[in-house]
Amino acid sequence: RCKNLSVSFWNSYWMLPSDVCGMNCFWEAAFRYNYMKTHPSEKMHLAVVACGERLEETVTMLRSAIIFSIRPLHFHIFAEDQLHESFKDILDEFPYEGKVNYTLYPITFPTESAAEWKKLFKPCASQRLFLPLILKNVDSLLYVDTDILFLRPVDDIWSFLGKFNSTQIAAMAPEHEEPRIGWYNRFARHPYYGVTGINSGVMLMNMTRIRRKYFKNDMTPVRLQWGEILMPLLKKYKLNITWGDQDLLNIMFFHNPESLYVFPCQWNYRPDHCIYGSNCKAAEEEGIFILHGNRGVYHDDKQPTFRAVYEAIKNYSFGDDLIHSLLQPLELELQKTMHTYCGRVYKVFIKQLTKSIRDLYARKSKGR
Repeated sequence: RCKNLSVSFWNSYWMLPSDVCGMNCFWEAAFRYNYMKTHPSEKMHLAVVACGERLEETVTMLRSAIIFSIRPLHFHIFAEDQLHESFKDILDEFPYEGKVNYTLYPITFPTESAAEWKKLFKPCASQRLFLPLILKNVDSLLYVDTDILFLRPVDDIWSFLGKFNSTQIAAMAPEHEEPRIGWYNRFARHPYYGVTGINSGVMLMNMTRIRRKYFKNDMTPVRLQWGEILMPLLKKYKLNITWGDQDLLNIMFFHNPESLYVFPCQWNYRPDHCIYGSNCKAAEEEGIFILHGNRGVYHDDKQPTFRAVYEAIKNYSFGDDLIHSLLQPLELELQKTMHTYCGRVYKVFIKQLTKSIRDLYARKSKGR
């Protein structure tokens, strides 16, 4: 794994040669380069589901995806009807430079069971379960919650598709790194994947494989396809699940563990990774790649480190200098949070961000 130096002194860091990461970083970069070289014009598909008061949060997530990504992006935005015009007004003003397209969709569930799916966990949350069935012409897709922020190019998590073996259909991160504070292993009343379960806030899918696969299950000896298994699962476990669609995914991959690729915690870094002490070692070494501000931490004062990153990206104006307009002010804000557990490790919040900005400027200087 690529190890970067401290970024509290960004000016000296900016002048470091590219080989400071060592051989592991070299091989990681080589894999990404080879994948991009063999898929040069592949469009990356990113899906999000927005309901209620999630417009601003969703737009901020999309902004973070645009800032660093290299290849073309297509956003698939599933939103309540009253949000569509606002999304159009905002997104049509983004300086896409021909690299970003979007499609807006209504919230849709199977007609015969729409009411049950709508009230599962949070409004609209279970929409993600039906993406393989709705986006029939999309081969692969990255689904993210609205409270996600990309601190490195989407291209890098997209390249995990090239690491899937022949049986893997999706990739997610563990729900916890530390079992002593894990929710599933302490409280779940249903099967779950692995030791601590998986978190579905960042979910990379080979949807062609998902649509073709027949899943083992605990309801019938007959294997069922994706569209056949969802409602039976809900009927069997709806009195035992707490986190809605995420619980259903845990049950599904418990019975089909060979189908899941698990990526490290820095690709889905949440408050639980630092509020009880730092327990995402990969983020300590490499920085946070994708920040997940669940539990509303972008909008209250409980976790000011998460809120500071969110505000910095929300307020950044496309085209402004990323060092002086985003990175330096953000580090000053993060230093004010050192009275909190997450603030004590605030450097993990900007370590990868610093590298992403440096890499972006390096690409621009080479005319890419």
